[in-house]
Amino acid sequence: MRKTFEIEIQQLLDEVLLLGSMVESAILNSVDALKKRDLDASHQLYAMDQQVNAHRYEIEEKVMITIATQQPAARDLRLLASILEVAGELERMGDYAKGIAKVSILLGDQPLLKPLVDIPLMAKKCADMLHRSLVAFINEDAEAARLIPPEDDEVDELYNQVYRDLMTYVMADAKSIEPANRLLWVAHNLERVSDRVTNICERTIFICTGQMHEFKASEDEQA
Repeated sequence: MRKTFEIEIQQLLDEVLLLGSMVESAILNSVDALKKRDLDASHQLYAMDQQVNAHRYEIEEKVMITIATQQPAARDLRLLASILEVAGELERMGDYAKGIAKVSILLGDQPLLKPLVDIPLMAKKCADMLHRSLVAFINEDAEAARLIPPEDDEVDELYNQVYRDLMTYVMADAKSIEPANRLLWVAHNLERVSDRVTNICERTIFICTGQMHEFKASEDEQA
């Protein structure tokens, strides 16, 4: 019975890794498509979000079946509950990537207000944090999980830089308000990705310790 349970858990963790890989690619590719003004790629990425959603619900269904059939003990139940939570976080990150693709589609054949510099850096940083958070989750590595959330400050600083740059365009020409808002929304979506990575790290610590550790917001966020 225990062996069957361990096999089911490993299969679920593999599914989480696959979902994470899908989302990581969606984040990077959506920004790349925006930067290159590749509308075909943006449309494909927008549609691919359905696959992310479907995979999330497959994981959820398998978790429910495992709980019903295996009657897990306390620590195992924490792990299964955390798998549910992480799958939900990944699905929301997929929504953010979809939102970036939507911005690209809405812009159509319009050129970008400014060349993208900090936004691709944000995407790369978020994808790296996401990848490492999932490795920590799978390995139940609380120490690795604790090291990742402070890096959210780097993403926040890049967001602030994007905001400052776009505001210079808005102050110079009121017609730039709408295209500036679209790019700011892209940066906002990426900033939210890093916040949800922090949630995954909190779940990893919960599995290992049985206690929820909430990472404090940065001073800028508290202000």
